[in-house]
Amino acid sequence: MKIVDLSREMHHRTPSYPGHPPVIHGVWKTHDESLAESGHVYGLSSMFISMPDHAGTHIDAFRHFDKDGQPIGEYPLENCIVPGICIDLRHIAPRAEITPGDLDAAVKQAGMTVPKRGTVLLCTGHHARTFPRKEYATENSGVNVAATTWLAQQGVVHFGIDSMRPGPEGKVNLLVHKACGELGITHIESLCNLEALLGAGPFTFIGLPMKWRDGTASPIRAVAVFGTWGT
Repeated sequence: MKIVDLSREMHHRTPSYPGHPPVIHGVWKTHDESLAESGHVYGLSSMFISMPDHAGTHIDAFRHFDKDGQPIGEYPLENCIVPGICIDLRHIAPRAEITPGDLDAAVKQAGMTVPKRGTVLLCTGHHARTFPRKEYATENSGVNVAATTWLAQQGVVHFGIDSMRPGPEGKVNLLVHKACGELGITHIESLCNLEALLGAGPFTFIGLPMKWRDGTASPIRAVAVFGTWGT
């Protein structure tokens, strides 16, 4: 079995979506402090984290699209361990719209079929080209509404992309979010290392969210698994 990590590293002040709170990560208690408090019996260290629910590699909940939508804590876990494929869209220009024709051609070029009740990961090369420079927050390509509809029509439960938003920055991105809610699919943002999946064939995608009450999203540890135990 081979596991490929597709998740961005989380750390203090890791890049957040523009307008969202920063990720704050610090020391709550040091080993030396707890050792002194325990009368030099033991020393334990702990840290604290403050962050938006859309921090790092994360999955959007339907609550993000609709105030009455399903929160992330109720998102079906069956949708979090699914068959997946990754397609190459690195030729799409920065800020450009990815169309249904682009998706269809990339799937055919990959020689695979879109898995029903699965996921499609879109390797645009954006993370590899720009992270962590400021262009990471603005210069991504992304799907338009027609492409989002095409993905839903293939029977996916979600799709993923290696940028901070599913669509290009601006109105198109907002309409893609709206379309996801209407189509009954969601998406995963801020993936990385998708280049490692190209040409490797189908895989099992795993991305489990935290059980946050009323959450509009959740960070996930996204991985692609090839093979099975003992093979």
